[in-house]
Amino acid sequence: MAAPEQAYSSEEETEPEPRPRDTPEDISLEAAANTVAFHPCRDVLAAGDVDGDVYLYSYSCLEGGNKELWSSGHHLKSCREVSFSHDGQKLFTVSKDKSIHILSVEEGRLVTRFSKAHNSALNSLLVIDEHLFATGDDRGELKVWDLRKGTSIMEMKQHEEYISDMAVDGNKKLLLTTSGDGTMGVFNIRRRRFELLSEPQNGDLSAIALMKRGKKVACGSSEGTIYLFNWDGFGATSDRFALKAESIDCMVPVTESIVCTGCTDGVIRAVNILPNRVIGSVGQHVGEPIEQLAKCHTGPFLASCAHDQKVKFWDISSLNSVIVDDYRKKKKKSGQLKSLSHKAFGTGEDFFAGLREEAAEPKDEDSSGTETDSD
Repeated sequence: MAAPEQAYSSEEETEPEPRPRDTPEDISLEAAANTVAFHPCRDVLAAGDVDGDVYLYSYSCLEGGNKELWSSGHHLKSCREVSFSHDGQKLFTVSKDKSIHILSVEEGRLVTRFSKAHNSALNSLLVIDEHLFATGDDRGELKVWDLRKGTSIMEMKQHEEYISDMAVDGNKKLLLTTSGDGTMGVFNIRRRRFELLSEPQNGDLSAIALMKRGKKVACGSSEGTIYLFNWDGFGATSDRFALKAESIDCMVPVTESIVCTGCTDGVIRAVNILPNRVIGSVGQHVGEPIEQLAKCHTGPFLASCAHDQKVKFWDISSLNSVIVDDYRKKKKKSGQLKSLSHKAFGTGEDFFAGLREEAAEPKDEDSSGTETDSD
């Protein structure tokens, strides 16, 4: 009776090993994803889609290594944003149905629900610390919530349009908001008071990132411009930088000086802040507007989601060694972005012309004229 067992184990041994990849495979969803977020300490990613479904996946750099862990259909309308708690045990979600849900990461069980959290559809979410989180809605109202009290502790409406994104400083004192009314809002969450609105910029302010160890604030806009503010000068911009892109819909900092932007044209650009340069393309969802970007906490990956119903992973390890010098050598414009990963490719479309901005390496010295559009 031993012979069949030997034959069986021999067959087991001949099964091919999964091949390693540079990045995890794409995740295909049943509907377009609005939002993605990485777990703080595990190889796990959450996504929320336009049907209101929330998914949790484990991911791996082996072929066939991605696995759906659970899905939740508690939201009645589109899930606009997902975010993990800092300890990774809870997943916060907000929806067009005006509700906030808090799910257990282990099993996807609904732990807490604020069913009518706002009077308008929720659009943005920021987890501040283990007790506090903030939400913003389509009509410009901001709320800060305290889980210990089970209710909101600050409610303010200073914006005239939707709140698109939020950020908080390292001391968890000042909360910054961007809005469709073209302004950045500053709120003191310790003293629970409104501080000021910036002067309005052209177009909607769509995204925000703290750069240069918190000394600079970068805001993306629907006009394709990045506006820069000094930390102590929130009222007016200190600089502006026009990308030749239709609209910046989302952005995420990857180093103290480099931010990745997701644009309506489907391209993910790596952009250096001060000196202001487009370094190149990290990747793309061809012809599909990018909804959100997320930076991995456990590996050199960026995740993106777009209207193509896919979550894609990009290798951004090369960005850690990029040095951008003030000096730039002028060469003939190539008409396409430099590819920063093997999955990224440039295109020759007109609005990419002049964006070939290179890192300071001997073979990558060509760069175009200035892209800064200062007052």
